[in-house]
Amino acid sequence: MILVTGGAGFIGSNFVLDWLASGDEPVVNLDKLTYAGNPDNLASLAGDRRHIFVHGDIVDRALVASLLEQHRPRAIVHFAAESHVDRSIHGPGDFIRTNIDGTFNLLEAARAYLSTRDVAGKASFRFLHVSTDEVFGTLSPTDPPFSETTPVAPNSPYSASKAASDHLVRAWHHTYGLPVVTGNCSNNYGPLQFPEKLIPLMIANALAGKPLPVYGDGQQVRDWLYVGDHCAALRRVLDAGRPGETYNIGGWNEKANLDVVHTLCDLLDELKPAAASYREQIAFVTDRPGHDRRYAIDARKIERELGWRPAETFDTGMRKTVQWYLDHQDWVRKVQSGEYQQWINTNYDAREGSPA
Repeated sequence: MILVTGGAGFIGSNFVLDWLASGDEPVVNLDKLTYAGNPDNLASLAGDRRHIFVHGDIVDRALVASLLEQHRPRAIVHFAAESHVDRSIHGPGDFIRTNIDGTFNLLEAARAYLSTRDVAGKASFRFLHVSTDEVFGTLSPTDPPFSETTPVAPNSPYSASKAASDHLVRAWHHTYGLPVVTGNCSNNYGPLQFPEKLIPLMIANALAGKPLPVYGDGQQVRDWLYVGDHCAALRRVLDAGRPGETYNIGGWNEKANLDVVHTLCDLLDELKPAAASYREQIAFVTDRPGHDRRYAIDARKIERELGWRPAETFDTGMRKTVQWYLDHQDWVRKVQSGEYQQWINTNYDAREGSPA
């Protein structure tokens, strides 16, 4: 049995689905079901006794303690987080509460739980903390990629809150001996991603005939990681990662945002052609405050020590992603709730833009 936090969100739900498709070890799935936590992501598990869903908040110490006591998991896989940079700029308080206070609560609950286990149970237990490359800050075009020893230098409320949670996880290992492992991943994409993030937002807007808003000059560079590859890496880290270690997880796919949007438009032109190319819908909008220019991941450590390397290329992963959204338009319509529309209006309508 493992306990997964945030298992109804984008990466978390992909992990849970992948986990149960790969074996029979049950999952207790704790999720608060905020705007990005979607029960429909887990619809295929309805009636599956291996999946125990609990609607709750990681900040609820009593709830977390009771789940640990009742189910006696051998591991906690911690996805639960507020994760969108723009939302953190508009409202940082939720990020502090979930990403810092919530992680602290889980660490303390895990420490108390571990004290009740026998020697073998303590030795086999793991706390897997899922983090981001954004904690490292920004790179120039000529800087080497982020490694596990790159100094932390977050530039947004979101990345600062995740950096704080990384520090807490590290401290609980060094101070209390909690057997933690951390994965710092690059930008994930793939099925089930909430359409506020770049790729699903562009697909949804393109199909709706709306502008495709690109921040600034669109030359912000990210390393793109297909979510299925990320899930495989996390399983490997959970199985063989050394306690106290951090592993950078990347896709070896550095792409400028504008190039990503062009790729999406070209795939849609092929798979769902319209009267004109979707590229004509691209519109440049005012850049967001403190926008990091480049992220890049050096993922050689996880390949060298654990034998993991991504299976998908950028082209194969993007084709799978676009096809999934085309095949699941009902899912997209359901998640585009009134709250989501209000968020889009808050974030984009106030920005001046003109067609590309």
